[in-house]
Amino acid sequence: MANAAASAPPVSRGIKLFYGFGSVAYGIKDNGFQTFVLLFYNQLVGLPASWVGEAVFLALIVDAVMDPIVGQVSDHWRSRWGRRHPFMYAAALPVAISYLALWNPPHWSPPALFAYLVVIAVIVRTFITFYEIPSSALSAELTDDYDERTSILGYRYMFGWGGGLGMTFLAYAVFLRPTARYPVGQLNPVGYAHYGTVSAVVMLLAILISAAGTHRRIPYLRKPPQTTPRSLGALAREMASTLSHRSFLMMVAVGLFTAMGQGLSFALALYLGTFFWELTSAQLLILIAQGFGGAVVAMMLAPFLSRRFGKKATALGALSLSILSGVSPLCLRLLGLFPANHTAGLLPSLLAFGVVTSSLGISASILISSMIADVVEDSELKTGRRSEGLFFSAASFVQKAVSGTGLLLSGLILAVVGFPAKAQPGHVPQSVLTHLAMVYLPSYAGLYAVALCFLAAYRIDRATHQANLARLAEAAAAAETAEEASGVAVPL
Repeated sequence: MANAAASAPPVSRGIKLFYGFGSVAYGIKDNGFQTFVLLFYNQLVGLPASWVGEAVFLALIVDAVMDPIVGQVSDHWRSRWGRRHPFMYAAALPVAISYLALWNPPHWSPPALFAYLVVIAVIVRTFITFYEIPSSALSAELTDDYDERTSILGYRYMFGWGGGLGMTFLAYAVFLRPTARYPVGQLNPVGYAHYGTVSAVVMLLAILISAAGTHRRIPYLRKPPQTTPRSLGALAREMASTLSHRSFLMMVAVGLFTAMGQGLSFALALYLGTFFWELTSAQLLILIAQGFGGAVVAMMLAPFLSRRFGKKATALGALSLSILSGVSPLCLRLLGLFPANHTAGLLPSLLAFGVVTSSLGISASILISSMIADVVEDSELKTGRRSEGLFFSAASFVQKAVSGTGLLLSGLILAVVGFPAKAQPGHVPQSVLTHLAMVYLPSYAGLYAVALCFLAAYRIDRATHQANLARLAEAAAAAETAEEASGVAVPL
């Protein structure tokens, strides 16, 4: 196992591109749940906002069970295609079909539609799990270099954000354009069906291309040791022992709270853009486009700053500044210091804050994922097991919490402020909009503030990681020496 990893050729830019491209599928799914699901099922299908949040949150509970199971199974899977790729290939078609069904609900009663949404959300999330967890785990297997992992994950996040934002941009530009019947394009129900069809095809292709493009790296990936069958109790104890790693638990907490904060902001972004700022579809397109620039800047910024200041310090600084930039427009508006709606200065001001927020926020996300990858070797020293899949299953669950918990909180906030159904821009009472901003701001900032506290408690830095690699290399050399002396294979 160690020899295969040591003899692997460098990770080329082509491999990074293929690896990152697969996250287009996850980005589309994530942006769809974050940006459109609440508005679509609330304002167009007619379900109460709180019901939509509860439905997706119920699917999140299923994720909490499925994710670690898939991670543990893929860590120990043995096949001629390795541990990860069989799951990645198998997920492609079911992901596409289930995502298509999400945007084509039947004409049922509200309780039946609620059940439909729960079931479809569970199916989409389950099959995304079969792709996302093995694919995420590859970031720790492709290289063990402290800085190279950040670079690899930079590509992953660039394509994830680019794919999600790209499909959202296409939705506004093509499928949700204003018409005579639907002057507010994002309230056009037919457009969502077309969006679902194109999204499903792109997700299918992204997964298959990424799996095929990284296929030639399979001989150099880690292989699980030969083990005897174990009871469910023994597997559960092994999983609990692995996941109890202190720094990993800190990163799980960081991910959960940043995921909830990001999910909250994404789920309410369309409400704020449409009703609070009263932006047109074309203006929303421009704001979405800035996210592309933010993802590209983050892909370059995160590795550069990490090499200079380390992952933890850079993540703390980037996340703090991102929070400050994210809350500034609403705070300034409430203070009467931000450009008024329908004035020339509104869009440029929102755009400027948006670029800063997305660039720094995505940089922090890249570094957080890279910090989780560094836990793998630290845990291996303590447990003797490499558990990339199990660790990244928790990370995958955290990312899914973006849409699940964020949607739940968003639905509750809309219910608390009394936001009307079938609303029209310019006709929502100002008191409701002000109440929405005043409830949203402390919720958003508070979630991220808790995340910063947990991030400060992470302990693995560059020196620790290098020491871990040296100790693992010594252990591997000792095992090889023992094998040569005894003539008996010693599992590593």
